[in-house]
Amino acid sequence: MNHSAIRRRIRRSLPYYVLILLPLAYLLLFKYYPMLGIQIAFKKYKVKAGIWGSSWIGMKYFEDFFSSPLSGRIILNTFLLSLYYLLASFPFPILLAICLNECKSSRFRKFTQMITYMPYFISTVVLVSMILQFTDISSGLVNQIIRALGGSAVNFMGNVSYFRSIYVWTGVWQTMGYSAIVYLAALTGVPAELYEAAKVDGASKMRRIISIDIPCIAPTIITLFILNTGSILSVGFEKIYLMQSNVNLSVSEVISTHVYKMGVLNFNYSYSTAVGLFNSVVNMIMLLVVNSLSRRISDVSVI
Repeated sequence: MNHSAIRRRIRRSLPYYVLILLPLAYLLLFKYYPMLGIQIAFKKYKVKAGIWGSSWIGMKYFEDFFSSPLSGRIILNTFLLSLYYLLASFPFPILLAICLNECKSSRFRKFTQMITYMPYFISTVVLVSMILQFTDISSGLVNQIIRALGGSAVNFMGNVSYFRSIYVWTGVWQTMGYSAIVYLAALTGVPAELYEAAKVDGASKMRRIISIDIPCIAPTIITLFILNTGSILSVGFEKIYLMQSNVNLSVSEVISTHVYKMGVLNFNYSYSTAVGLFNSVVNMIMLLVVNSLSRRISDVSVI
């Protein structure tokens, strides 16, 4: 292709280049440029000296974190909470999407979808306030029901054994409807001829779900599972920090809250950057490993 043809193609595609310029600038300024701050993890950062003027200190802050007696507990808490949430939250949107797809009444389907979708818009502060009020040992609705059934009141927020379950299942309730939208969109792409052929062959509704729906949305399921696994150590900060107290600190202290306390509250920016960088590296490794396994097993991958 000669130079004049290339120039014509560029001139013809110029509006598209201009259209992509703004998101590209956003990506460079707010995603890639801040990566320069990673070097804070290897420097004794001082605000007055800046990133470039601070002295290089190497792996000291990584060594400080891993030699700390709290590091093992923090990593374990983060991993267990993330794994619990992943295993609990992943199947329910799929089941909800399949049920809504099989629903014959469009009015009931829209109503159910709206009801399950609404909790997603509840702010984290309001959600945690609801949790505290519903589980209150004296006036909470949950304990009132327990008393009415003849049981004794339970101090849910004061018992460390309940913390992970409360965190996870309230999160499942809040995000289930929103997450189901992706699977509903995938189910709309299933050819109607497959359902008709299955009905002619006498396949039951459950057989159609197992043999048609799930295989057709399997690439979407695998892709989302890979992406969710890539954030295995990224527990949401706001909710867990608001639910945290001195009583449940042994199970609620995770990497994100530890980074916040050390970096923002104690002004130890280099240490918190080092811990956050470790978290990101582990997530990236998990994403690559799971993606590689998925590509070998099912030929579905995100990279």
